[in-house]
Amino acid sequence: MKQGLFMTMVAVVALAIAIVVYMFLPDYIRKGGPLVALLIMLSIMSVTLTFERLFTLNRARGKMPVPAFMREIRKRLDSGDIEGAAELCAKQRGSLANVLRAGLDRYLVVRNLIALATIASIATMVGLLGTVIGMIRSFAALGQTGSVDAVKLALGISEALINTAGGLFVAIFSIVLYNVFVTMIDNFNYMMDEATVEVVEVLSMKEATK
Repeated sequence: MKQGLFMTMVAVVALAIAIVVYMFLPDYIRKGGPLVALLIMLSIMSVTLTFERLFTLNRARGKMPVPAFMREIRKRLDSGDIEGAAELCAKQRGSLANVLRAGLDRYLVVRNLIALATIASIATMVGLLGTVIGMIRSFAALGQTGSVDAVKLALGISEALINTAGGLFVAIFSIVLYNVFVTMIDNFNYMMDEATVEVVEVLSMKEATK
């Protein structure tokens, strides 16, 4: 599935779920205004992308743990069983096995990290927008002639704080997950590089000894 279509589907489904959830939220949360629904949508998208990344990373590693897989590959290469090593890569699957078998597939696990980082930025801005709107309503209540409308003042402050908290929560969650995935991918790419170099060196040594 193409990334653009996938992200569109995730956004549409997340928006639909967010609207339904917003309708059943307690009144004190719904006082945050329609932007609360948008924050819920971003939260759902962030969680969805998190599980999608975990699934992709798990699939990229293959069936066996990478160290055990590399030990088996090395054993076959040391014994001259290159066909057996290729068959093991086919059984292992995942990005590492594909790299060793075909020398390709380096960007499989980094597809939607940009989207996750974007959600973190957008969530902060949406929360800030809700804060500003809530404060505008609060000052509007203070600026009315006559006595201060305490109810409108409280509602405005409540809306501001709800959106601030929601935006910060989504942003923090997404940023932490983004950094975790970046670290995992960097480590995985490093292991792929090391594995590729090791295989090339072993094959070169075997060719030299023929």
